[in-house]
Amino acid sequence: MQQMFPSCSRRVFQDLKKTKTLGSPLQGHPDLEKSGHLGIEAGTGSLGQGLSIAAGMAMALKMDKIDAKAYVILGDGELAEGQVWEAAVSAKVFGLNNLVAIVDKNDKQAQGKVADRFNLAPIPEKWAAFGWNVIEIDGHNMEEILSALYAADAVKDRPTVIIANTVKGKGYEPAENHPAGMHNAPLTKEQYDNALAALTR
Repeated sequence: MQQMFPSCSRRVFQDLKKTKTLGSPLQGHPDLEKSGHLGIEAGTGSLGQGLSIAAGMAMALKMDKIDAKAYVILGDGELAEGQVWEAAVSAKVFGLNNLVAIVDKNDKQAQGKVADRFNLAPIPEKWAAFGWNVIEIDGHNMEEILSALYAADAVKDRPTVIIANTVKGKGYEPAENHPAGMHNAPLTKEQYDNALAALTR
């Protein structure tokens, strides 16, 4: 793995190998005090805080008259958090046309189907009702991803959300649409080797 990413520092590589272990900066949700060297800027507990952070960054960019955008990725299971929708409303109210949210819509979360736990369907219509520009794409199609990002850049009157329809674990058959045992657990050496082979052939 280090050969694939030669620019990674030895410390970062060692931290990645300790993901999901107690005391690690990546023991679950990142520990800000321990993970600053990884480029992590906020400690999080419950999911759903990313959109609020990105909205704050977008607002700061506007206040400082900096022509740039803030981008944030959310999982569809994460949309059950109320904070997401508070931030969504605020982004529209404050005219954050420099904010782009990307929802990884794979219909799965850690232990199964999103619809079986907190069904928010239809997701595109909800974002539209909150005043956002909505773009739906195949999240595995690079041409559609780039087209959506360019289209979002052209929107000047509201924030944009890109709903990226994906398959959880795509590219490694044992993980595809099988979150239980894969979502939260590190791969074994054998699984890692098999996944790397599947993704690089």
